[in-house]
Amino acid sequence: MGFSCKITDRGNSIIIELVGTLDSNTAPEFEAKVKPYWNGSVSFVVFDFGALEYLSSAGLRVFFATRKHVEARNGRVYFVNVPAHIQKVFDIINALLKENIFASVAQLDEYLIDIQKKAKKGKTEK
Repeated sequence: MGFSCKITDRGNSIIIELVGTLDSNTAPEFEAKVKPYWNGSVSFVVFDFGALEYLSSAGLRVFFATRKHVEARNGRVYFVNVPAHIQKVFDIINALLKENIFASVAQLDEYLIDIQKKAKKGKTEK
């Protein structure tokens, strides 16, 4: 599956609806679309994950960069309609803030793929 995003500009806020697979192949395109808002007048960025099927570390990097730039201007970033398998990735990333050592980006991506597959099947990792 490919990737697309629709950006709805509401003045001081934007809503970004994500569809498909956000990985190392599609993250550069996504970043190019979001980057103009990093230093603009937007105070609130809302990422809508309702149709996001997969998220890799490259996609996470775009979210974290967006948050860094927007919050530096006292703005806020929010995530809505987060599917369980994507929520699991965020839960793990939060847990990994203390233990975030992987041999490579590829190893992290393999880990994230496995977690999302398990979450989609209804299994949980403890």
